[in-house]
Amino acid sequence: TTVIYQNLLNMKSMILIAVFLAVAAAQQEDPIVVRILKQAQEHDTEKQEYKFSFEADNGIAVSESGVQKQFGDKPEEAGTVAQGSYTYTEGDVRYTVNWVANENGFQATGDHLPTPPPLPAHVVKILDDLRAEGKL
Repeated sequence: TTVIYQNLLNMKSMILIAVFLAVAAAQQEDPIVVRILKQAQEHDTEKQEYKFSFEADNGIAVSESGVQKQFGDKPEEAGTVAQGSYTYTEGDVRYTVNWVANENGFQATGDHLPTPPPLPAHVVKILDDLRAEGKL
């Protein structure tokens, strides 16, 4: 029993050492350095507005602007309305996503993003009728 226990302990020790060596080897890889080529920031506390942007040497570009907005009568019914875009490259293709975040949620658009199919005519009619009746 002692021999089996020692063999099991040795095997576990060897596995543990192998895991530590694998982690140590993985951490020694050179990190990818991305340089920021351009960066801008603006913040206006009085108007409760902000905007920022940056461009990196790997093709990533980000811009965003926003303003604080009151959605209801209570102080806690305030939030930030923002819009922006980000661009990145994958291989030889450049992708851009434009977005808006407001009281209707986050809405992103881009030529590469899927879009829902059009609503059937009977659903459009029902929605139009509900809007006309003030129920929607």
